[in-house]
Amino acid sequence: MSEIILETKRLILRELILDDLPSTKEIVCDEQTMYAWNGAWSEEENLEGLQKQIRGYREDGFGRWAVVLKDIGKVIGICGLMWCDTDKDKVLEIGYLFNNKFWHNGYATEASIACKKYAFDVLNHDEVFSLIKLNNFSAMNVAIRSGMLVRGRFTKHYKGEDMVHYIFSIRKSEQ
Repeated sequence: MSEIILETKRLILRELILDDLPSTKEIVCDEQTMYAWNGAWSEEENLEGLQKQIRGYREDGFGRWAVVLKDIGKVIGICGLMWCDTDKDKVLEIGYLFNNKFWHNGYATEASIACKKYAFDVLNHDEVFSLIKLNNFSAMNVAIRSGMLVRGRFTKHYKGEDMVHYIFSIRKSEQ
């Protein structure tokens, strides 16, 4: 059984466990869902990503969490907090990735806002970020609906390609 971290009106955010591998595969191994990541992950990358999150719980006390839709008890996404590098700093990022069958229902925004409150109220951070690829308009809209503003841009090297990302953030004082 994994630990429940957050609960919203429609969602439960809980720690990922190895038993979630089939659910995460539906998300990260899907071409449409992973368009902003330059394509679907392999099953090996899925396993490595899941293991990285589980390690993060031990090392950092947080990470990306499974997003479970209460009505059906199914993992529909991954959302949470993780340390990420920009070209200048290491920042606390709210990241989100949802099974495309559940897009356009406000789940990513609902989960992102819950993670933002967790970062401010539980972890006592003063600012949280979302690092979003230039063409990922849906993710940008989630960041904006979560109260974030564009603070800059940087280039991230991923899968052999340079990808421009916007740096979105919100400060605790801006709440």
